[in-house]
Amino acid sequence: MPAHRSPVWQDDGADLLLPVPDEFSFAQNYDHLATATNEALYTLREGRIRKAIAVGTQATVVEIAPEGQAQLRIRFVAEPNADSPALRAGVAEYVHDWFDLGTDLKPFYKMAKTDPLLRQAVESFYGLRNMGIPDLYEAMCWGILGQQINLGFAYTLKRRYVERFGQALEREGETYWLFPTAVRMAALTAEDLSAAGMTTVKKCEYLVDTARLIASGELTKEQLLAADSVKEAEKRLVRIRGIGPWTAHYVLMRCLRRPDAFPIDDVGLHHSIRHVLGLDAKPGKEQILEWSAGWSMWESYATFYLWRFLY
Repeated sequence: MPAHRSPVWQDDGADLLLPVPDEFSFAQNYDHLATATNEALYTLREGRIRKAIAVGTQATVVEIAPEGQAQLRIRFVAEPNADSPALRAGVAEYVHDWFDLGTDLKPFYKMAKTDPLLRQAVESFYGLRNMGIPDLYEAMCWGILGQQINLGFAYTLKRRYVERFGQALEREGETYWLFPTAVRMAALTAEDLSAAGMTTVKKCEYLVDTARLIASGELTKEQLLAADSVKEAEKRLVRIRGIGPWTAHYVLMRCLRRPDAFPIDDVGLHHSIRHVLGLDAKPGKEQILEWSAGWSMWESYATFYLWRFLY
């Protein structure tokens, strides 16, 4: 398993200062976030990121910006409870997870520099992190919503879902949104979602069913993290109605941080490989397995870097 550091941060009384690894570029991650169309869950402005974050029963809005080359500055936006130790710790941990700051990328870069598929990607996007989705329900919803539709429409559906069922926070005249919780959505029906113009009835059923599994404690991050292998975790997820191998590996990659999660059937991955190698047609699965043989325990990052050529 790749080395992973626990979060540490400094508290200057007002803001939080979160150290970042040498292999980190705020600009690369900011540019990646900027490719999202119609994004509902964060705001980018003048090189700063604003995002609503839930910590237990508390919710806040923070602004994230670079502080030199070695730190991120996290500022609470008009937050009356900003002195809460639990809130401050929870925000620091969330941002650390969101930017995947605990993963040591040195071995990945060493491998990728000699890999025909990855060499150009790591040169172009050095310092990019696999920006994750820390909340399990949010990750699973995004996987479900994105099935068999284009990315632009998926973002439209996500915004509709968030603004209809999520929690709004008002700060300095702006509205920021939290993703709907599993507990909130577990109390609804597929018909409620369908009536709100969400998506197909089947997908609405999948969204509600997943919410009920998580809200009841039948499905947790801890269970999935305890799996002995990525295959075992995948099997646990694909038993859930509406979750296939692609969605399972997407969740394992973006939320559970499984380094060997590999959505090998992803169309975007195929297009990226075709672009890098200048192929006339998309590669087959056997070809991809052969080309990725050297990525062991870095399949997740390899996929994320190749995706970056497209979005």
